[in-house]
Amino acid sequence: MEKQVKIRVATPADAEKILAVYAPYVEKTAITFEYEVPEVEEFRGRIRKTLERYPYLVAEMDGEILGYAYTGAFVGRAAYDWAVEVSIYLREDRRKMGLGKRLYRAVEEISRAQNVLNLNACIGYPEVEDEYLTRNSVEFHGHLGYRMVGEFYKCGYKFGRWYNMVWMEKLLGKHPEVPEAFVRFGDLDEEVLKGIGIE
Repeated sequence: MEKQVKIRVATPADAEKILAVYAPYVEKTAITFEYEVPEVEEFRGRIRKTLERYPYLVAEMDGEILGYAYTGAFVGRAAYDWAVEVSIYLREDRRKMGLGKRLYRAVEEISRAQNVLNLNACIGYPEVEDEYLTRNSVEFHGHLGYRMVGEFYKCGYKFGRWYNMVWMEKLLGKHPEVPEAFVRFGDLDEEVLKGIGIE
């Protein structure tokens, strides 16, 4: 199955299909702290805005989007250019099949090409697992080399309960005295993306 799945750059035209992957997370989980499923047009704008500077990737098979991952600004000040926040969502019936690892691997390679050094993940974290939130995301990131760097207590309220939030971080390389300039996603050479296996 893995060989049939292609990883490609998302476009705003994918918004409806990507939103179909995301919506159940809003409606049925505390994996996202968003309460309402965004309108398609708003979601299209989110994709467009991300692609101005960062990668937004989809895993696709036979025209179906099975999952997606992207990076975005970490805090949003110039001094943070070498750090990004990562996000990933997989279709409910496509989890635990290696897609998440493939998407994150591609995001990491693109981030390296952009001279990004820190990947940061903001993750909902239950004190006690329940039907809305488990610790699976923390375990997933841990397997990929992320480490826990901070926990905020009872800062998210959804489905009538309080949830914690944690930050996990992965360093992609050494931090030189003077880092190379951040490269916007759109300025990366197409050959770089092909070399990573992005269509």
